[in-house]
Amino acid sequence: MKKIFLTLSLFGLMASCSEDFVDIKDEGETNVADFFTTEDDALRATNAIYSFLRSWENTGFPAQFVFGVTGDDVDKGSNPGDASFINAYDNFSFTVSDDGVRGYWIGQWQAVNRANQVITNVPKIEMNATTRNRLVAEARMLRAYFYFNLVRIYGGVPIFDGLPPDGNYTKPRNSKEEVYNFIVSDLIAASEVLPQTYPASQLGRVTKGGALGLLSKVYLYMKNYQKAYDTSNQVIALGYSLDPDFNHLFRPAGEFGTESVFEVNCGCDPSLGKDVGSQYAEVQGVRDQFGWGFFTPTTALENAFEPGDIRKELTILREGETTLEGDLIKKGDPNAGNMWNQKVYVPKSLNNSACGYGSIQNLRILRFADILLINAEAANEIGNSAAAIININKVRFRANLGNTTATSQAAIRTAIWQERRVELAMENDRFPDLVRTGQAATVLGPKGFKAGKNELFPIPLDAMNSSTGLFVQNPGY
Repeated sequence: MKKIFLTLSLFGLMASCSEDFVDIKDEGETNVADFFTTEDDALRATNAIYSFLRSWENTGFPAQFVFGVTGDDVDKGSNPGDASFINAYDNFSFTVSDDGVRGYWIGQWQAVNRANQVITNVPKIEMNATTRNRLVAEARMLRAYFYFNLVRIYGGVPIFDGLPPDGNYTKPRNSKEEVYNFIVSDLIAASEVLPQTYPASQLGRVTKGGALGLLSKVYLYMKNYQKAYDTSNQVIALGYSLDPDFNHLFRPAGEFGTESVFEVNCGCDPSLGKDVGSQYAEVQGVRDQFGWGFFTPTTALENAFEPGDIRKELTILREGETTLEGDLIKKGDPNAGNMWNQKVYVPKSLNNSACGYGSIQNLRILRFADILLINAEAANEIGNSAAAIININKVRFRANLGNTTATSQAAIRTAIWQERRVELAMENDRFPDLVRTGQAATVLGPKGFKAGKNELFPIPLDAMNSSTGLFVQNPGY
């Protein structure tokens, strides 16, 4: 299967605002004034947005700090002395000066700026109108995704709808509600233009189903359950289906399968330079066998699976086991733990050493299983328990489990939260799910979570300083 390869280092494409908090320039940047002139420029600039999806900031360390370790299903991993600063995310002692807080903030703004370069400049290019409109729609969906990341972690942030004509990036934070409405408008607009499928050579480009799927998840976070239900039904009607084999789903052979709604193409092509591929699998791979051994399953996650749930052993990779693909798991560091994330495992026989271990492992941002559970949760909240139960059971059936025993609205709600935990384990949904459902203080309190504070992360200190007093810090920091 041919993949579209998107290089990260080829284009900085950052606005000329080096003193502003949203701009951290990439090496080898291209002067925007000399760039956006041809259809090829438009395509390359859009590809530069995609390249961020598999970047260090979005798939390597910072995202794993803020979305993963903060939950109760992910440990720091590696060995105790390696990167001990990550422990601040496990016990909620991070501060406004923490590198992870700052790194994730900077990375998401870099990505927003790349999207805004396309949204502002591509409409001015004389080129095929259908292609031009599609590229702008792709940029709008991707911008919505980055803003969704920002608002879930930091709350309200400044809205930049394109590049500011006056070059001024110093503005107050918009409210959380305004940011969510902005995200919704981007996703609706994108869904009206994006195709549902692409040729095999362009797999990984965002689709109509991806835009609607993300929109249904955004509505869930907004607690607009009727729209979450209606929109997820639109996605279901597009023909997605669960991969019947949970192991196949996360192996390279399962990439862009029937369950893929929004997936990042992490193909490796050494001819394109060191920034192709992804370190998403490497940082989580078995310590000193496949990778660095970070971000590992907790005992609490292990104990969360019901007896007979096949997802338990297909989510957790263990020291001494032999995988279905024939690899004996044997760590090289005696001080590391004994469990790792099996969803990122790439068999030795498929590893492309030219780009590093697991560089070909795609990042599954949104799967059809998530859509079914979004639909179930929304249905339950609007009083349609029958629809909720049907979709819960579809997910459970694939896991080799029987029908849910839940019947009341409250019991179904709890059952859905449980299914989200075990189905989406290690996929960076647990912490934000706990926050949005109001469970965080109870579940994470023993780790140090403080209600009224740790639902959000602090705005980084340098961003606060650069705002010249326009930003108000999140409560408690």
